[in-house]
Amino acid sequence: MDSAPTPLAHSQSNGSSSYDGGDTIHCDDLKWLPLAPKVWIKLIKMTPETGAYTVIVRAEKGGGLPRHRHIGSAEIYVIRGDGKHPQTGHFAQGDYVLERKGAIHDPLVFEEELGPDWESEDCLTINVYRPRGHAAEKKLPVAVMIPGGAFNRGAARMHNTPSMLAWSEEPWIGVSMQYRIGVAGGMNTALTKKEGLLNLGLKNMYVALEWVQKNIAAFGGDPDDVTIMGLSAAAHGIGHLIMDVNQKKTLFHKAIMDSGGHTARVVHAPESRLNEAHFEEFLQLTGCNNRPEHEILPCLRALPSSTIIESGQKVYEKSNPSVRWAWQPVLDGDIISRRPIDAWKSGNWNKVPILTGSAHNEGAMYVPKTASTPEDFDDFFRALLPQLSHRDVAELNELYPDPSKNPDSEYVETRPLDIGPQYKRAEAAYGHYAYTCPVRQTAMWGSKSPSDPPVYLYHWALNKTALYGANHGDQMRYQTYNAEVRSISPKQEEIAGLMHAYATSFIVHGDPNKVKGKFEKRPQWLAFAGEKGKEAGKTMIFGEGNDERAGGSSLGTAAQFVDYEWAEKECDFWWKQTENFED
Repeated sequence: MDSAPTPLAHSQSNGSSSYDGGDTIHCDDLKWLPLAPKVWIKLIKMTPETGAYTVIVRAEKGGGLPRHRHIGSAEIYVIRGDGKHPQTGHFAQGDYVLERKGAIHDPLVFEEELGPDWESEDCLTINVYRPRGHAAEKKLPVAVMIPGGAFNRGAARMHNTPSMLAWSEEPWIGVSMQYRIGVAGGMNTALTKKEGLLNLGLKNMYVALEWVQKNIAAFGGDPDDVTIMGLSAAAHGIGHLIMDVNQKKTLFHKAIMDSGGHTARVVHAPESRLNEAHFEEFLQLTGCNNRPEHEILPCLRALPSSTIIESGQKVYEKSNPSVRWAWQPVLDGDIISRRPIDAWKSGNWNKVPILTGSAHNEGAMYVPKTASTPEDFDDFFRALLPQLSHRDVAELNELYPDPSKNPDSEYVETRPLDIGPQYKRAEAAYGHYAYTCPVRQTAMWGSKSPSDPPVYLYHWALNKTALYGANHGDQMRYQTYNAEVRSISPKQEEIAGLMHAYATSFIVHGDPNKVKGKFEKRPQWLAFAGEKGKEAGKTMIFGEGNDERAGGSSLGTAAQFVDYEWAEKECDFWWKQTENFED
């Protein structure tokens, strides 16, 4: 039976919040909506074994919104009272409701039980979770979850932050955020550069982190002990924040970067040919093309929100097959003031402990499953990276032997699946390029100096499906200790428990080994730099050899800390491409 939410405010001795709703969130107001809902409040029921949490979200003051300029404001409202009759907010029938109208956006990960995924530019929200009965005067570590999704999809609901917190051996405060995605957060062009409107999605992340600094103490959180965490695009974004030496405020102190890093893919200039091509497609779809430059933004501001969102989505969907995605972060001279690899090389970045890793089959859902010929393989990478030379493509073919020409190639397809014979090869190469090798760059460059804080590297190897293997993002539900994975089998519960224990120990202490608890006998996880010059360069491998979920019977090894040479030569090639700029 589910328990009722515990109210955040009743008395200090019973775990109250001293937050009075007086502070505001200042949002970059690239606003398309003619009106905003007055209040959005959500209560989540939790099971008795995990405790109860109240989710705090923001409410707009008034109905009108400024349109596509720079700073607007919104206010956080706290649910008060007994949880069933809040003193602030508008509720529909039922005690646990989510009332909001908007366009549904296809999420990256489906978590129906956590509610629908609304896409809107009016999306800036902060959710706060804390252990039931915690006294606010005792300040706890804070973890801020940033959702991923190619900077074009996804939402905080994808990540089961309450479960991750509830099962932690030691308490902490959980925060999750929404930020602008798609065209609303990444309309990065020469025009928006002139208007000072670049990288609004990244700026939204800062807005949320600044709010945490100002207000989290009222919920029992320690603003001087904040971990930022996220998967995929969120990990890319976190990497950009770590490299941002222009940010003078200390907004975070540790980072968990799952399947992503800021050296991933290509970070273009706003006026790049690719960005301008996406923007022109967008303008044609909205009808704001073929007009003087000074009329473009006023034209866009006058359009309905639905036109803006749908047009931006169409541009993104058109870019999706090539994985040259629209609406990505750019070099802006501010947050991303340097090319990512140059930022690493400088040694000048925000020195925080990092826990990072990637999955074995990161490219599985991104490359064409119909890839059948060697030409299909070459054409995909030539389109993805136009700067590749003939010599580069030849080297690429040597590193990933063509199964149609080499029967000994590890990419010979033997699975009885309806896929092209070049798919396995393409997914390996893209996964290395886009995720695995950038993640390893984080471990290597983040450990260059003896004075650098620790970086902990992992590799996710659990085979979930025959087609996708250990796919991009699979580790998330294990890290949060979700019921649907730990209930599959004792081995799945063990793998989830180990990963969750390491991650939550890192959140609380900056060390994945510090908190013992139920999984106290787990393998020791040393930093990538090693300890006193020994055991450097090792990786924690999760789930290697386990294929239960893919229909097999092998249990494999839950976790092992080893020298891991997989894809080393391939990463040497992709690291060279990190400095082979398209423009």
